[in-house]
Amino acid sequence: MLAGVASGVAAIGPVDIVAAALSRLPFGVTSPLNERETAVLVELRLPRVVLGALVGGLLAAAGAAYQGVFRNPLSDPYLLGAASGAGLGATIVMVYGETLVADPGSLIPAAAFTGAILGVAAAWTLGSAAGGGSTAGLVLAGVAVSSFLSAVQTFIQMTRIENLQRIYAWVFGGLARGGWADVWGVAPYALVSVVVLLGCGFLLDLLALGDEKARSLGVNATAARLVVVAAASLATAAAVSVSGLIGFVGIVVPHMVRRLVGTGYRLILPMSLVSGAAFLVLVDIGARTVIAPAELPLGVVTAFLGAPFFLVILRTTRNRGT
Repeated sequence: MLAGVASGVAAIGPVDIVAAALSRLPFGVTSPLNERETAVLVELRLPRVVLGALVGGLLAAAGAAYQGVFRNPLSDPYLLGAASGAGLGATIVMVYGETLVADPGSLIPAAAFTGAILGVAAAWTLGSAAGGGSTAGLVLAGVAVSSFLSAVQTFIQMTRIENLQRIYAWVFGGLARGGWADVWGVAPYALVSVVVLLGCGFLLDLLALGDEKARSLGVNATAARLVVVAAASLATAAAVSVSGLIGFVGIVVPHMVRRLVGTGYRLILPMSLVSGAAFLVLVDIGARTVIAPAELPLGVVTAFLGAPFFLVILRTTRNRGT
């Protein structure tokens, strides 16, 4: 995070940043930054870095939780329709929002959040009705709901081609528009979801043994799965609502953490949270410096890094299966 705050056109070194932070505390330290540098630091860089850490941590923790619930290392935070629901909600606002409010952009986070929650709720309802709440039923329901919502989004896009650039800019993800309002807006949902997920580490360890074994130990597997999926979906929806769609974080980070700390989710979840925050902040540094002064969409950079890693995981999983 210190590297993220220090990166940018205006040269503000890490030592100056630390001194500026200490100057706001009763330690008698004087800030070395002038008024302009302080504004750049506090109003532009710091909220972006904090937001990136929140989004990365939420996506990584949600990915680890989904992988534990579904016992599949390829599961990701967008498995149950959160991404397609968020994309549809944001698209509706971008296309039709001007008829409702003067600044439709202010409604995009709320619309994306609502769409993600509704997408997951639809997938859960359909999966519970068709598959009895089984893992396979939920996954298939998520695929079906995602396909339907993506089709609706594409139809709306084709009716308003003039909005395609704006829609794709959001879909590919980024933190350039993030500010303190986004940080405080997502913080309550992040806090609730993280507290629940960290408290469910023991349940995920039991679910990893299988539903029958978990029941024999007094755990209602269906109820436990519902709690974890709900918390992970809330984390995903909160992250997507302020950053757009950023893929592969929820696959890459938990897999790396699992290789470092083992298979116990009481360690995987908090380590994924911290590692995901660091990972996305570092990726964001690359996104805004590789082709500076232009900026790459954050989702494009994570795809460049995550796609080869995904193939490695897929190959490893296949070899273990054989």
